[in-house]
Amino acid sequence: MSTITAGINSPDPQDRIASMIWDIIIAGGGIAGSVLATRLGQRNPELQILVVEAGANVSHHPLTSAPLDAFAEHFSELDWAYSTVPQTHLGGRTAYAAAGKALSGGSATNYGTWTRGNYADFDKWASLVGDESWGYDGWLKYFKKTENYFEGNGSDWVQQHGFDGPITEESVTSSSPKRKYPLREPLVAAWNRVGVKGIPDGNNGHPIGRAELVEDFKDGKRQLASEAYGLGALKNVKILTDTLVKRVIVKDQNGKKTAVGIETANGTLYQAAKEVVISAGAYRTPQVLQLSGIGPTAVLQKHNIPVVLDAPEVGRNFHDHLAVCQWWKLRESGLALGSAELTDPAYFKGLPADWVVTQQYTAEQLKMPIQADGEEVESHHLLGSDVAHTETLVVYAPAGAAIANVDVPMDGTHIASAVLVMSPTSRGSITIAGPDPATSPLIDPNYSATNVDRAVMREGMRSVMEVLQNTPEMQEFVESERAPDGFVPLTKDSSDAEIDERVTRVGNTFFHAAGSAAMGKVVDTKLKVHGVDGLRVVDASVFPLPITAHYQAIVYALAERAADIISGDNVRAC
Repeated sequence: MSTITAGINSPDPQDRIASMIWDIIIAGGGIAGSVLATRLGQRNPELQILVVEAGANVSHHPLTSAPLDAFAEHFSELDWAYSTVPQTHLGGRTAYAAAGKALSGGSATNYGTWTRGNYADFDKWASLVGDESWGYDGWLKYFKKTENYFEGNGSDWVQQHGFDGPITEESVTSSSPKRKYPLREPLVAAWNRVGVKGIPDGNNGHPIGRAELVEDFKDGKRQLASEAYGLGALKNVKILTDTLVKRVIVKDQNGKKTAVGIETANGTLYQAAKEVVISAGAYRTPQVLQLSGIGPTAVLQKHNIPVVLDAPEVGRNFHDHLAVCQWWKLRESGLALGSAELTDPAYFKGLPADWVVTQQYTAEQLKMPIQADGEEVESHHLLGSDVAHTETLVVYAPAGAAIANVDVPMDGTHIASAVLVMSPTSRGSITIAGPDPATSPLIDPNYSATNVDRAVMREGMRSVMEVLQNTPEMQEFVESERAPDGFVPLTKDSSDAEIDERVTRVGNTFFHAAGSAAMGKVVDTKLKVHGVDGLRVVDASVFPLPITAHYQAIVYALAERAADIISGDNVRAC
C-alpha cells in the first residue's frame, strides 16, 4: 500500500489513517473518483476525504509519461486484463475485458477518443429515470465544465463547448497542422460516395455523419485525470494507492441501513462520518456491492456472504459496445504507410486515424430483426429519428489484431477498420465468483444475444466494406481483406451467416463497460443506492442504457455533476 498527499509519498502511517474518521470515503481513484474527490475537496475545504485505489500512482510510469503509444497498455500492469465468461453468441469463447488499474483509471490506459454522445440517448436516459434533468440539456454544463476545447467556429461551438476546463481536447488537425494521414482525403471522398456526409462537430449532441476524430491527448501525451484536476495538491484529500477495497461496512442506525465505512482486502477498517462513494467501475462496483451484502440474495448465500439488503438488480443490466475489427492489405503500387512514409512526429500525437463515422440504419433494415426479438416495430426506441446505431473507425495500424490473436504484421502494410454497435439491446451481468475481493468477478456481457444487435453489426460491416472495397477512391489503395486463418475474405455481398461467423471469431469489447448498477434500478437520480443511507455510486455502472460515445467524456461530466449533488446534500456539514 502507498499513500500520497500533494503528489508525493506521505509519512502518514496506515494506522493513523485508519484511526481517523473521514467525512467521505471514495472507493476507487479512476476518472470518476479522481474528479469527484478534487471537486469536493476544492469546494469544501473542511471535509476530510479519503480515496482508496487498487492500482498505483502512475504519473511517472513509462506508459503514461512517455510519448503516446495508445495500444501499449493492453495486458500491462496498468490493466486488470479480465476475461469474460464463455460467450454463447461468440462461439463459446471468452473475450478480453480491459480496465484501468491505476490512479486515474481509464485515462491511464484508454485510446483517448473524446465523444460525448447523442442527445437522443441522454433524453432517453431522462425518460427512463423520470427526471428531465438527466437529459442532454441537463448534462451540457457539465460537459462544458470539463473541457478546454480546441478552437471552433461560430456560435454553436460557444454554446456547446467549454474552453477553460481541466481537460484539453484536440482534433486530429488541431493537434498539429502536419497531422494529416495519407488516406484522409480519399476516405472523405469514399464516405461521401456512399452517402455519409461530413459534419463540423461530432460533439454537439448530433453525431450522425463523419466528424474529425477528437481526443484528450495533449501534445501526444496522456492527460491523467488525477494530474489534470490537481488531486494531489489538496491538503484535505488523502489518497491510498495499491489498496484493494473489499466491502462497504453497513450498520443499522436509527432504524436505517447506513454506510459507515469500508474494509480493505487486508482487513483494515476506515470510518466514514457522512458518505461512502463507490467509484470502482462497471466491473468492480457491483463486486464491491455484492461483497458488502448488497445484491441478489441467491448470489450472496451461494458464497456465504451475510445478506444486508436483497438488491436483485445489482450486477444486472450490464452492457458494452461490441466491436469487430477487419484488417486490410494495402497495394504495393499504392500508398506506403510504413516508417518511410510516416516519419513526422505529428502523426504520433494520438490514435492513428482521421474520422469518426456514426451511422443510423433504416426501419426497413431493422424491422425483421426487431420482430424476431419479439418487439413492436412501431414503438421500438432504435427507430427514433435521431438514434445512432454504429460507429466506424479506419485506423492506420493493424489495431485489435493482437487482442483478437490474428497474425497481422505491424509494418505499415496494413490498416484496420473497427465497427462498434453503439446502441446494443443485449444485456449481461457482473457477479462475484467468491468472497475474496482479489478474485476477478464473473463478467458476462452476453454479446450479440439479440437479432437486432447482430443485424446492426452486419450493416456496419457491410458499410465499411463497401467504402474500402467498392469505391474507386479506396480501391486504389486497398488490395484485399486479410482474413483470420481458416476464414475466407468477406465482402459487402457476403451472407449473413458468413458475417456472423466472423463476428463470432473476432468480436470483442471496445472498452465501454457500463450499466451494472443502473440508475432507476440500483441508484436513484442523486446516485444514492436504494435502501442504504450514506452510500452512492459514481461511475459508468450507473448508465441505465448504452450511449453513442466513448465513455470517458461522460464519466468526467458525471463526476462533476456528482460533486454538485453531494455538496448540496452535505451543505449542512460544510
